[in-house]
Amino acid sequence: MIPSSAPSPPAKSAAPAEPFLVAASLSGESDASWARAAGDHVDCAVLGGIALDPASREAARDLVDRGRSEFLPDDPITWIDRQLRSLADAPVRPGVNVRSATVEPVREAAAVCADREAVCEINAHCRQPELRAAGCGETLLADRERLAEYVAAAAETGATTSVKVRTEVEGVDLPEVAGAVAAAGADWIHVDAMDSEAVVAEVAEAVRSAGRDADPNETATSTVVANNGVRDRGTVLEYAEYGADAVSVGRPSDDPQVLSRVADAVADWREGELFVRSDDRGVSP
Repeated sequence: MIPSSAPSPPAKSAAPAEPFLVAASLSGESDASWARAAGDHVDCAVLGGIALDPASREAARDLVDRGRSEFLPDDPITWIDRQLRSLADAPVRPGVNVRSATVEPVREAAAVCADREAVCEINAHCRQPELRAAGCGETLLADRERLAEYVAAAAETGATTSVKVRTEVEGVDLPEVAGAVAAAGADWIHVDAMDSEAVVAEVAEAVRSAGRDADPNETATSTVVANNGVRDRGTVLEYAEYGADAVSVGRPSDDPQVLSRVADAVADWREGELFVRSDDRGVSP
């Protein structure tokens, strides 16, 4: 839940807000009920991922056939709208992680998100072969121009636009990708650090450099949200030291104890006490 003393997660074109906590999307699990359950601890909950166009939906069906849980409503845009409407009174800001092999469905989904003041998160992250073959997920990391086109289309609707990316993709210079999508209008860069946490620092610098290049007098920049292994004060501190602006919790997002620990650390971060209290307690990354 967003504390009364803290701002909401950043609105479009704002400088990075004070640190906040996100519940990251989990395939086939992250719906409105899940978001409400996490809302006692997190500031934003990202629903989905949801496949939007025929190619990504066919890939999702193939994933279901081999046992993976996926959201496959008859009409994905209607599903997004209904899920977001059901969270209108929830104490958490919603978002939706979307997959598509084409740009127009992303624009349509983003327009719904804009109407509901939700985050539209473009999925350049999923690595399942079916999704890569369809031309979405992490495939977009190697197709920087197409990913930037998706970002621009979503941002033009007025939706807060996030891009979920991952490290350790062969042949991909992630800081370069982050700089390109920041320049295209991404408000958040949501980084799954895998086992390369230090890359978060490189992404953060690339994002800030993109902002300076666009306008040397502009203080606004994309927000870097660090993901992977966020479980406690030590991991929050590590990502903060690498230059992240916020953190997200993935798999343990249905574990109140983990969320509570992380939320407490983010609250200290927000108050400028994360580093001081961690030193006092002997916490190190």
